Amino acid sequence: MRASVLAYIGVGANLGNAARTVEYAIAQVHGLPRCELAARSSLYRSAPVDAQGPDYINAVIAVETRMPAIELLSGLRGIEMAAGRKRPYHNAPRTLDLDLLLYGQAIIDTEQLSVPHPRMWERAFVLLPLAEIAPQLVAPEQLKAVAGQRIEKLPQ
Repeated sequence: MRASVLAYIGVGANLGNAARTVEYAIAQVHGLPRCELAARSSLYRSAPVDAQGPDYINAVIAVETRMPAIELLSGLRGIEMAAGRKRPYHNAPRTLDLDLLLYGQAIIDTEQLSVPHPRMWERAFVLLPLAEIAPQLVAPEQLKAVAGQRIEKLPQ
């Protein structure tokens, strides 16, 4: 049996009822085979980065998984498709976006998957929720570097 790995997943949406979609996605990830929700951040509202459209609702979750990274990515893509995700152009508004941010200590660089996620360290909408559930993974300097990006923690 494959050993369990702690993976971190960014969850975001900015079309439709984005908060409800993010909650739906978290439940769906927890329902994937060999995945157990280990932690979840609060919801955050953030301005689009390098994109147009309404504000995003974002969160980061941690899952204990025995799925290989590429299989987990496939499961995430399936959840996106079930939520109506379309990819008409780069950085288009999204009904749902699921990004595999970290997969244990793995460094993966293939055509299908890059882990750590290549732009995660540049985005407040990833770093603030990640720091909430795994503060040891985010340095104060990294948070300072994204301090100019508009983001707010939503009341629970």
